[in-house]
Amino acid sequence: MAGAAPTRVLMGVNESTIKGYPHASISSRKAFEWTLDKIVRSNTSGFKLLFLHVQVPDEDGFDDMDSMYASPEDFKNLKHRDRARGAHLLEFFVERCHAIGVACEAWIKKGDPKEVICHEVKRLQPDLLVVGCRGLGPFQRYILKCLHSWCFFHIFSVTT
Repeated sequence: MAGAAPTRVLMGVNESTIKGYPHASISSRKAFEWTLDKIVRSNTSGFKLLFLHVQVPDEDGFDDMDSMYASPEDFKNLKHRDRARGAHLLEFFVERCHAIGVACEAWIKKGDPKEVICHEVKRLQPDLLVVGCRGLGPFQRYILKCLHSWCFFHIFSVTT
């Protein structure tokens, strides 16, 4: 299969809810390790990993209540800080890929993670989508309407 296009794997990654930026969440790290161990294995040239980090806009403003905003420049600094935090998160995955020789790309989008991931899947049409599941069982996933369940039902359409 010399010259064949690599298998493109889109991975949704997010920051740790315990440690915050720039640390990746446990489920993101485990999904990444699982992908390397179970899918990529030693065929590093046969895959390209695409990392997507979705930043959710702070709608209530309570996360930054200790900050004072007195000029438009203050808001530009805030946007730059958020972008830098996301870039540091993605750096972990990109560095690991380069260390083992797997091609990769990474980018940041803003919005609702469910909608952004579905949009990116439709836009990029990767061969595989990998997202972490936080270790939830089937009943918990049903009750909480997890991201991967939502994406499954909103990305794929049945054709007859």
